[in-house]
Amino acid sequence: MRLLTRLMAVTASTVTVLSVTAAVSAAAAPELVVNGTFGSGTAPWWKSANTTMALDAERLRVNVPGGTANPWDAMIGHNDIKLTSGKAYKLSFDASASAPVTAVTTVQLANSPYTNTLTKTISLTTTSKRFSFPFTSSLSTSGGQVSFQLGKNAGFSFYLDNVSLTETSSASPSPTPSPTTTPTASPTTSPTTTPKPEEPGSGPVAMTDGFYVDPQSNPAIWVRANAGDSRAARIKSSISDKPMARWFGNWSGDVGAAVSRHVAAADAANKLPVLVAYNIPGRDACGGHSGGGAGSESAYKTWISAFASGIGNRPAIVVIEPDSLGDFGCMTDPAIQARNRMLVYATQQFRDKAPNAWAYLDGGNAGWVAAGTMATRLKNAGVGNIRGFSVNVSNYYTTAQSATYASSVNASLGGTAAFVIDTSRNGNGSNGEWCNPAGRKLGTPTQLGGGGGAEMLLWVKIPGDSDGNCGIAPNVPAGQFSPAIAIRLIDGT
Repeated sequence: MRLLTRLMAVTASTVTVLSVTAAVSAAAAPELVVNGTFGSGTAPWWKSANTTMALDAERLRVNVPGGTANPWDAMIGHNDIKLTSGKAYKLSFDASASAPVTAVTTVQLANSPYTNTLTKTISLTTTSKRFSFPFTSSLSTSGGQVSFQLGKNAGFSFYLDNVSLTETSSASPSPTPSPTTTPTASPTTSPTTTPKPEEPGSGPVAMTDGFYVDPQSNPAIWVRANAGDSRAARIKSSISDKPMARWFGNWSGDVGAAVSRHVAAADAANKLPVLVAYNIPGRDACGGHSGGGAGSESAYKTWISAFASGIGNRPAIVVIEPDSLGDFGCMTDPAIQARNRMLVYATQQFRDKAPNAWAYLDGGNAGWVAAGTMATRLKNAGVGNIRGFSVNVSNYYTTAQSATYASSVNASLGGTAAFVIDTSRNGNGSNGEWCNPAGRKLGTPTQLGGGGGAEMLLWVKIPGDSDGNCGIAPNVPAGQFSPAIAIRLIDGT
């Protein structure tokens, strides 16, 4: 088995073959784990008294007895890991077990008080799976430890291979429920962003087995409460049984606790949840149906910090503040600057406090803001700190139209950002109306990949939730589920 290494991107100014070779050689990240492929035996890996350790088909096999009271009562580890506080790292490994079990992996001090800088519960099956956990170290030490805590299970065998711990590049900060605005435009520029270190088969995608179906979505709650309604079965099969986002705002109460409960439920099912942060002050600035948000800049910073902390080390997808970069035409310059400060802060919080979440700053839709202008706004709002941006949230443009727009935005960002598309209601495209228009239809359900280079197609808007008192639902407030809207989206009427 070969050692896994990471090569950092070669800059665009490197034009000769010799320069490329030199850049690649210099960019290889130092490996902090010795013998992570177990090609030269088991040393320097150690085991606790409650385990036995041996090589098995060029991987490490650890036999674990049953009956231990705590995860750390049966463990293996690797000491003498050097860490620097504030630096970004990634721990990766292949693991499986002889039976489905959970285990804990940590990066921590090897000696008392055993302070950890990464702790992650992993779900193991008989199929080997690649795990990848980026984190920012809170420790400065030459006495760090990578450990796998395997106790508190029935007896089983643990298999481990290709363990890697490397320092990664930290992104530098950038300068400082429904869309309801009209298109605006401003001059365009062509900024660049920091390349994203993870690939689509890694990060939270690799840590989970498919997307999370939210049992507490508005459609799911309605279906359970109205089982005798003739529409319930169709809404269940076409909408509420599909993965979709959970939106969090000032209605969520203690947002840290609310986010944590939702992400924990998804994590327990080994599924990937999609969350939306929707609480920016002055939300829906152009006077639509979804106004509100936090009461001040400081209140928002407290709120979004708690949101990111609620995710912690667990895997998640996050869409940050739909509409927030599209409605500048209805805002004063000081308000725009304040919004940029809050969004930059938000991106930094997800980068630093939710290392296994991929976050996407909302980039409007194909009919709103010119692509170059949106790229400038995204850069100024901190998109370089996170995975990328989202488009078409709560709108109706086709996947092809949205991908074309997003690709143009990304080109102006230097081609380094990933993007996702909201396909929840775009099956029939847009007729130019945004507020509960007739004739719209469900789009492609949530999935990895998509036409035109999208990293994911997501149901971000909840199908059946009203855009406001308008269109085909003049008496249904924004965010309230309507079975009549849902059925029309199923039928495309």
